[in-house]
Amino acid sequence: MAHIEVNENLCKGCEMCVHACPKKIIELDREKLNAKGYHPARLREADKCIGCKACAVMCPDIAITVYR
Repeated sequence: MAHIEVNENLCKGCEMCVHACPKKIIELDREKLNAKGYHPARLREADKCIGCKACAVMCPDIAITVYR
C-alpha cells in the first residue's frame, strides 16, 4: 500500500501538497506545531493514497517522501 511521510520539521504548512493531491487526503494538522511554528501536513486517509507523488513534486521544501 502506498503512503507518504512528512518531515514535520521541514514542512512550512504552505498547503501546496493539499491542493496537488488528486484524492484530497492531505491536510494540515491544526492540532500540532513544528519547531518553526507551522502546522505540518499530514495524510488523513492513508488507505486511499495511490502513490502518485504529486504532493512530493509540489513540495518546495522537499518535506514529503512517497512509498509505494
